[in-house]
Amino acid sequence: MAQKKKQKQKPGFEDYYSEIYKERWDALKSGLLADADGYSISDGLLKPYYLDMASAAAARTLDVHPGDDVLDMCAAPGGKTLLLALALKGSGSLNSNDRSSDRRRRLKDVIENHLPTEVRENIRVTGHDATRWGLHEKDCYDRVLLDAPCSSEEHVLKSPAHLNRWSPSRTKQLSIQAHAMLAAAVDAVKPGGTILYSTCALSPLENDGVIAKLLKKRSDKVCIETISPDSENLSGLNAETTDYGLHILPDRNSGYGPIFMARLKKF
Repeated sequence: MAQKKKQKQKPGFEDYYSEIYKERWDALKSGLLADADGYSISDGLLKPYYLDMASAAAARTLDVHPGDDVLDMCAAPGGKTLLLALALKGSGSLNSNDRSSDRRRRLKDVIENHLPTEVRENIRVTGHDATRWGLHEKDCYDRVLLDAPCSSEEHVLKSPAHLNRWSPSRTKQLSIQAHAMLAAAVDAVKPGGTILYSTCALSPLENDGVIAKLLKKRSDKVCIETISPDSENLSGLNAETTDYGLHILPDRNSGYGPIFMARLKKF
């Protein structure tokens, strides 16, 4: 009987990320498992809201101004939406979207419990599929924030059930979905408008990989806008430059992050 060929074993979570981050992985893993100090936003809110400082920096890097029409494509749980709404100062418009009905309920609660009435009046909450946005709204928004669903390795590490189910195919599938959402964001933003793409992923496939794929297919539509790691919006954070954006990693930021961000301009 012919001997069966041995299937090549897929790398586990530890093997996969230690191969990417090499000798840095142990410190990075410790940073992911650490609990960062609470960071709150309160100015202009009915009560403080706590979120990751790096997440707040990503929302502020979209550079929203009063009067802008803004889309938050994957808005739940709502911390970034609060920052976008505050930046509008009651003018312009904000569409806060999330496809999940459960997450959308949480998003609505965050908006109602934290924003004054006069700020909430310019916000609508929707439940569209972000990958198909360009089919029903094109060239509509001055600013688009896409905080894409991602591997969220921090949560995987903290959940034995998720860790046991993890495989390399997860990050590949999420990168494909993120690219579809980013392409839809390009359709949704006005010429001259800005897109801020962000994730809380460590995987390069979901970060620079998504941007590289978009630029290959849409180089006639968008270009990268450089984000300075010394920007005022990133004050207090150590942001590392990548091929197309910045990465804020918890081992060098007192537990804040990970957050990847890249900013694109539509022609």
